[in-house]
Amino acid sequence: MKKLFLIALLLCIGTPIAWAQNPQQDELAQEKEALPKPYNPEEDGLEKINELLKLAKKKNKRLLIQIGGNWCIWCLRFNHLVTTDPELKKILDKKYLYYHLNFSPENKNEKAFAKYGNPGEKYGYPAFLILDKRGNILTTRKTEDMEESKGYNKEKVKKFLLGRLDLNGQL
Repeated sequence: MKKLFLIALLLCIGTPIAWAQNPQQDELAQEKEALPKPYNPEEDGLEKINELLKLAKKKNKRLLIQIGGNWCIWCLRFNHLVTTDPELKKILDKKYLYYHLNFSPENKNEKAFAKYGNPGEKYGYPAFLILDKRGNILTTRKTEDMEESKGYNKEKVKKFLLGRLDLNGQL
């Protein structure tokens, strides 16, 4: 009887704790929901990259490929920063065509990664590939050294976009 009482007591106390939401998870879920979802899980990444390289030749630009997915809060945060901050958006638009290469269980874009590699496997997500207008890899990049608190350091992102942030994240 004592064991039964103890089990019932533990269930009564433990159940609300088990079902309680973690406030940080709630906040993260709300942030993720509010941010634009730039990745297209149905898209053939290699086909899209080839299409964008033709345009890059015409416009004499580089192709900045952000690898990740709509599941990745850091991917969404980076996209939001560079597309809404006027100074960063101006640099981005002037120098690059910007593409989001999806990597998710729905679409791992194996053909694109077979050709260009997947720096996200090494660095985590998001990761970047920068291609010249001919499709040659100029650099791969992690974003961890540009992160700051719950976002990105604008000056480091700016230097990255300008090609002036060294591979160790130093300005």
